Amino acid sequence: MINQPKISIIVPVYNTEKYLAKCLDSILNQTLQDIEIIVVNDGSKDQSQSVIDRYAIKDHRIFSIYKENGGLSDARNVGLDNSTGEFIAFIDSDDYIESEMLEKMYELTKRHNSEIVLCDLVKVDENGKEFRDLPQSPQLPEKIVLKNDLTIFGEMSCFACNKIFKKSLFNNHRFKKGIHFEDIELIPKLILDSKIISKINEPFYKYFERQDSITKTHTNKGLDMFVAVEAVSNYFKKSEYSNQLNELKRFQIIQGYYSFLAYVAYVKDKKLKSEMINKLNEFTILNSIKKSDIINYRRFNVNYLVSLPLRKKIYYFISILDLNLLKRL
Repeated sequence: MINQPKISIIVPVYNTEKYLAKCLDSILNQTLQDIEIIVVNDGSKDQSQSVIDRYAIKDHRIFSIYKENGGLSDARNVGLDNSTGEFIAFIDSDDYIESEMLEKMYELTKRHNSEIVLCDLVKVDENGKEFRDLPQSPQLPEKIVLKNDLTIFGEMSCFACNKIFKKSLFNNHRFKKGIHFEDIELIPKLILDSKIISKINEPFYKYFERQDSITKTHTNKGLDMFVAVEAVSNYFKKSEYSNQLNELKRFQIIQGYYSFLAYVAYVKDKKLKSEMINKLNEFTILNSIKKSDIINYRRFNVNYLVSLPLRKKIYYFISILDLNLLKRL
């Protein structure tokens, strides 16, 4: 009988031949060796498959799946359908991870009986230089019993890639296809289906931000944020935490307001920007989000607005003063 792997790592690949070897090396070099690596080539047009084939020959733990292009959600879902591990991890193919990441996180699942474990991230550039920390609720304890403290729900970044998940959490869930913010639409639901979460305040996950992606054209796909937030809001209201509406509002503020406006800042088309700001205004009215709620929003036990760099602070203060002013920027 074949032993069940402790963790199935799902690596969706689309035209990342330049970065893929570094990603796979970081997974193969994990101190936790009892893993399977499911690499899903989502119809790449470059030489990514050649890289995958080379690694699959080198290590029997790598399973290669080729499929027609269907997007990130579809690739992850195919990986889930073919996974056999006790836990699931998602690693983007242009990112990489520290060698102890999976072992340290798996240890916490056993220590605290956790369904989800998360770590911090750090953004890196083309040369591997770290330039921005992305902490995840550093003020909270290592073990979080959600029925006692749901704070993390209203302030965490909804990345799939810096977490490991009990596979059973996906029994009734998959990533939504065709949506731009698939992580935001799904990860909070998995939190709501959990009892205990653990966290490590170490930046094990290296999140690669390409310079050409910073100023890329943003489109009306940004409106998918409201699709994601609405789906989570509806799920929240049916969950065992449905009485903790303050945390739902905090989630709506950080994702539906602040994160959405961060996206809108890069929209170049004036007509589209105006439409998106109008949608945001509708969103705040529909969810009874007041200006005072936005101004007083606290993340990691500090006022979020006050904690931001000056340029972002000014941008958000203008939005709070009058959303319509942003249409001229």
